[in-house]
Amino acid sequence: MPRLRLLLAGAPAAALAVVALTATTPSAADARVNVAIGLGDQSPAMFASPLFKPLKVKRVRYFIRWDAIEHPHALEAADAYVAAARAANARVLMHITTNDYRKRRAKLPSVNRYRGAVGALIHRYRPLGVREWGVWNEANHPSEPTWKNPRRAAQFFQVMRARCRGCTIVALDLLDMSSSPRYIDRFYRALGRRDRAAARIIGIHAYAETNRHVAGRTETIIRSVRAHNRRATFWLTETGGIVRLLDAWRCNTGRAATALRAMFRLASRHRRDIRRVYAYSFFGEQPGCALRDYGLVTWNGKQRKGYRVFRRYASGFAR
Repeated sequence: MPRLRLLLAGAPAAALAVVALTATTPSAADARVNVAIGLGDQSPAMFASPLFKPLKVKRVRYFIRWDAIEHPHALEAADAYVAAARAANARVLMHITTNDYRKRRAKLPSVNRYRGAVGALIHRYRPLGVREWGVWNEANHPSEPTWKNPRRAAQFFQVMRARCRGCTIVALDLLDMSSSPRYIDRFYRALGRRDRAAARIIGIHAYAETNRHVAGRTETIIRSVRAHNRRATFWLTETGGIVRLLDAWRCNTGRAATALRAMFRLASRHRRDIRRVYAYSFFGEQPGCALRDYGLVTWNGKQRKGYRVFRRYASGFAR
């Protein structure tokens, strides 16, 4: 879930609205960009929406609280999502996250607690086809209990690697903050040689670069990771267009559509490094344009400008 209060506070909406982008829409005659395009959303209703199928999305992302195995409602929601994704022939990336999104309030689980709780989730969902996992969502953000403990994030990767052999694992997931290189360095230094080599998929939440148009954040993360693992590849596990974020950014679907164009341009520019992009999210919040809203469509399934941009540009990318 995007949490950009620190990143975006004070960003002038007018300046964001006038940023000019020169990306053009790939035509059918052009070769497809070899970057797979997916979507993140928490609602299984996405798969039944008449606006979902035309997007031809086959990769989706779902985040789940690390202790969901102890919470029947969380399991019920995840069960419904995985079942709907399977019926739609969509592959789920399940991303572990905090159980308390209040900034600096969540408690960091011990390695043993993580091993037991997340191991149980793997045991539950792997037989249902979930073989792509994220160790911890947006590990460097203050709303996540890992934000000051990259060593613990590294230990969690080691646990997941042992518990989910043969799975595809996003070893480290980062918001594109200016402090990311320090976190990356401490994360890799906490790993042994074999685990450093295995930590090859890194997730990036590219909100600063797509919405604030702060150039170079993604490139900096790529360069910092490659200093430790030259074979690393990158997924934009969460990015897209912010329709509204609290009082900092008022409701503006046009601005969000511009950010989505920037997302595709970013993926194309780094096509040698980035393998996947998961835009967030399909549905907006209820009521329309609530305090936080990232939707391509409204909460009741009506097209926004962002939907049309996503469909148009995604046609030039892989699935």
